[in-house]
Amino acid sequence: MCGIVGIVAKSYVNQSIYDALTVLQHRGQDAAGMVTYDNGRLYLRKDNGMVRDVFHTRHMLNLKGNIGIGHVRYPTAGCSSSAEAQPFYVNSPYGITLAHNGNLTNGEELKQELFVEDLRHLNTESDSEVLLNVLARELQRSGKLRLEVDDVFDAVTRLHQRCRGGYAAVAMITGFGILGFRDPHAIRPVSFGKRDTDKGVEYIIASESVAIDALNFDLVRDIKPGEVVIITNEGEIYTKECAKDAMYSPCIFEYVYLARPDSIIDNISVHKARLRMGEALANKIKKLRPDHDIDVVIPIPDTGRTSALPLAYNLGIKYREGFIKNRYIPRTFIMPGQAVRKKSVRQKLNAIDLEFRDKTVLLVDDSIVRGTTSEEIIQMARDAGAKKVYFASAAPPVRYPNVYGIDMPSAKELIAYNRNEEEIAEMIGADWLIYQDLDDLIQAVSFGEDSIKDFDLSCFNGEYVTGDVSMDYLERLDSLRNDSAKAKRQANEENLIDLTNDA
Repeated sequence: MCGIVGIVAKSYVNQSIYDALTVLQHRGQDAAGMVTYDNGRLYLRKDNGMVRDVFHTRHMLNLKGNIGIGHVRYPTAGCSSSAEAQPFYVNSPYGITLAHNGNLTNGEELKQELFVEDLRHLNTESDSEVLLNVLARELQRSGKLRLEVDDVFDAVTRLHQRCRGGYAAVAMITGFGILGFRDPHAIRPVSFGKRDTDKGVEYIIASESVAIDALNFDLVRDIKPGEVVIITNEGEIYTKECAKDAMYSPCIFEYVYLARPDSIIDNISVHKARLRMGEALANKIKKLRPDHDIDVVIPIPDTGRTSALPLAYNLGIKYREGFIKNRYIPRTFIMPGQAVRKKSVRQKLNAIDLEFRDKTVLLVDDSIVRGTTSEEIIQMARDAGAKKVYFASAAPPVRYPNVYGIDMPSAKELIAYNRNEEEIAEMIGADWLIYQDLDDLIQAVSFGEDSIKDFDLSCFNGEYVTGDVSMDYLERLDSLRNDSAKAKRQANEENLIDLTNDA
């Protein structure tokens, strides 16, 4: 899960890219970066940290130019060192920079091909660097000193033929312009917009429409499966679908948790989808327990709030805010290590005792991944005096890892892996646990949108839409994503820093 943005404007873009990245900060809090182009030169700044920490006044003053791209990332299966911060750059051909959201399922295979066949050395473990070098190799095949639009379309067509997985990317070709492209299944989101100014038309490409809205651009539309959108330095726009048999299969977890509620992804309002999730949960509770004893519905802020409101309304039960959130703690499901996650939950949330005391409480969250957060929150509710604690998840049980750009943990670290609902309820300490049904989730998200027939549901049903995910691949991913492996990498990085400081 990362955030990308690219802008072609009539004046300097550094502040606009900065503002867009802050709006997309929820998609990645580990590192941020920006590259701009001006008068034949590229200007780059990237580092670990949040947007406000990476870009200071001295950096912004150096980021010159009317065209640029930006990125926010969170640590995936690779390490979390600053070497993984994006955008990435290659000087040949033309000088290309790229920012990427997603994951290539054949990244290791492509890395070997790039080394053996193209003599290209990759300096990180990031598949984003692989994607950049594949794009560079395919653009080099044009053999031209100056690229034309069709050369770029042809290059991305060949890229789609070589790359598998979920990816949305924005790239800048020095002296030519920027391009945004999306994998043939449209798993990861990306859209584009434009605005009219006194100096002419300006364009933006961004992961979520909320970044387009926040910068006063008008949303044009989402980039289609396998499509390429080119915006030249002169502000001309070209689009073409460059993949055969392309078909919408967007990741449904974007609507459950990842995206901001004020975003519209593939013509679907995230906010309305989450409202419908709450309505579906209410209907399920009525069916399973028509004589329930729930006194109050309390959401887990922030993503549980939208579903909790219609759930309470449809059940005719009081809705109350029972937790106060410290907004300066990062999202816990992406944090390494169970101990760190448990500690951060207590720092992030504080219970209002009077909303819990002597009541049967229904807590509502967007999903349950590891269960660590849910367990801590349920205990907090009991400590605040709750008589009974029920727990509702707006998503079905997460039983399988995501391989398309969400760093969900090893399957064995997912609390729903090989467990039924009663076993999960016991582990997190809930008196009763209710999950959303998968069919109801699909209906809640797809409601009224005929263009999308399928979603990537792999974290719920283990069916991977690209059709190339083997058990060997999942086992290798498991070895990279489990907490012990992450802890070892983190320790190695800290030792390296200590050695550097000592030197």
